[in-house]
Amino acid sequence: MKYLTLPHLYWVRFLTLPLILSMIFPLIIFDFFIEIYHHISFPIYQIVKIKRKKYIKIDRHKLKYLTFWQKFFCIYCGYANGLIHYSSVIAAKTEEYWCGIQHDKSDGFVSRSHHKKFLKYGDEKSFNKM
Repeated sequence: MKYLTLPHLYWVRFLTLPLILSMIFPLIIFDFFIEIYHHISFPIYQIVKIKRKKYIKIDRHKLKYLTFWQKFFCIYCGYANGLIHYSSVIAAKTEEYWCGIQHDKSDGFVSRSHHKKFLKYGDEKSFNKM
């Protein structure tokens, strides 16, 4: 773990801790609303629901060799990163249902993997066949 090798950053980490921890509140609110959206909209549009447990996994805190704070942040990161991943899959399935058109190619833009199945940007003929 890189942070263990940088003891001179102790105070910087200590000072930024409230900022990092404050993100839990918007994450919980976001989680609440993404679940409402997911459980109401997906059945209406007959989109297969995403299994939450495939994306949010909180298990590293069980490792006996971690300190209390390391375990705490393993829980936090497992939830936060898992939730964002889970919600991005929900958004991708929504995008597949409603849009299905690739973005215009541009330097530096990282296209998402599910866009490979989408229609090419500007392909009006294929779009009108849908």
